[in-house]
Amino acid sequence: MGSFSIWHWLVVLVIVVLIFGTSKLKNMGKDLGGAVKGFKEGMKEAETEMKKDAPQVAEKKADDVVDVKPTEKKEA
Repeated sequence: MGSFSIWHWLVVLVIVVLIFGTSKLKNMGKDLGGAVKGFKEGMKEAETEMKKDAPQVAEKKADDVVDVKPTEKKEA
């Protein structure tokens, strides 16, 4: 009961084609491709918004910066 061979996958493919038909499989493929494309576009939009907002966040955080002078540790 190890991994499936190519013949197992071919039988599964034939059964899926018989059950759903080629037209439904083609439509499901189009829908899946459209979903992936939409997801990628959404990720690109979010990335550009983050890049656009990043300088504004840096300017706001500049007021909260505290300068600290390092000191040497004195031995007791």
